[in-house]
Amino acid sequence: MLSINIIYTQTNYFPEKGEWETKSPSELGYDEDKINDAINYVIKNQNNGDKDLRVEILKGFSAEPYHSIKGPTKKRGNTNGLIIKDGYIIASWGDTSRVDMTFSVTKSYLSATTGIAVDNDLINSEKDFVSEYIWDKTYDGNKNSRITWEHLLNQSSGWKGSLWGINDWEDRPDISKTIDDWRSEPQKEPGTYYKYNDVRVNVLAYSLLHVFRESLPKVLKKSIMDPIGASDTWRWYGYENSWVNVDGLMIQSVSGGGHNGGGIFISSEDHARFGLLYLNKGMWNGQRIISKEWIEKSITPSKTNPEYGYMWWINSEKGEDYETTDWKNVPTNIFYGSGFGGNKVIIIPDENMVVVGRWFGSQTESTFIRMILDSK
Repeated sequence: MLSINIIYTQTNYFPEKGEWETKSPSELGYDEDKINDAINYVIKNQNNGDKDLRVEILKGFSAEPYHSIKGPTKKRGNTNGLIIKDGYIIASWGDTSRVDMTFSVTKSYLSATTGIAVDNDLINSEKDFVSEYIWDKTYDGNKNSRITWEHLLNQSSGWKGSLWGINDWEDRPDISKTIDDWRSEPQKEPGTYYKYNDVRVNVLAYSLLHVFRESLPKVLKKSIMDPIGASDTWRWYGYENSWVNVDGLMIQSVSGGGHNGGGIFISSEDHARFGLLYLNKGMWNGQRIISKEWIEKSITPSKTNPEYGYMWWINSEKGEDYETTDWKNVPTNIFYGSGFGGNKVIIIPDENMVVVGRWFGSQTESTFIRMILDSK
């Protein structure tokens, strides 16, 4: 029998744990002065909100009728970040090793964790009904029972119910309507309507906990973060009341963001490793971590929102923001994780680049990316 050996050709540098080689921008074809101008722009226009994130969270979601903080928070630092080209750090600013809340960038890690379940056949297909895997009352009801994993991932599930004391309708409600309107709003058909909703994201995390039968932080650590050499400083939290009995052990069901506290607390350097993994379509130094198929599905525009895949944002020319911001001046295959307060992990495939930024000022990240691209 003919034997065919497929050799993996490494084109990028992959940093070992605790190490990260740097190169000057000019070594890789970028104008150093222009890169510095871009970084100075970010520093000048950083988020200058209250460093006490409890204050910022309560203020940011004040329109929600019963909003409260249920998980841990942390006082944040100043803006910081990195520009990674071909795996090398070519520029950075601020304290990139500082651990901070990352809010909804957590969702991109939750998406990756779902990919691990699919890759390991714990979930046969993301097209499956979640009710085939979760046997409690979470997916009771005609429409809830027809929600797929994909619907949860692209935020089109329309899941109806309450989790950890929060009703689905409490999350980012239409402020032009009343509480009675919110409560009585008919449930949408799964897969037909996009609605960014942290309660439904937390339902995904809860469902994955039952599939893995161990905590999602442990799954993420052993399946992704340890293999890519991440530090031991990151944490993933849920809420004070989000503990679940799994096979006789009490395990915390984590949240998909910091909307009510919790989520992933992490450094920019660890974010950059995660971004580099996605830039390389799930490969890390010759080792397959996440399947290429899952990465590609994750960054494919969904039917209900062309700007959104499986919890990754996509710079789609069909998106609402495309014509109104500098995103129209950068490649449309850019994708990114995004969180409250100006947290971003941005992948730029055309440049073989990852950009991580913490505490960007409002709508400054697209201009920053344009400045980086113009420095070549």
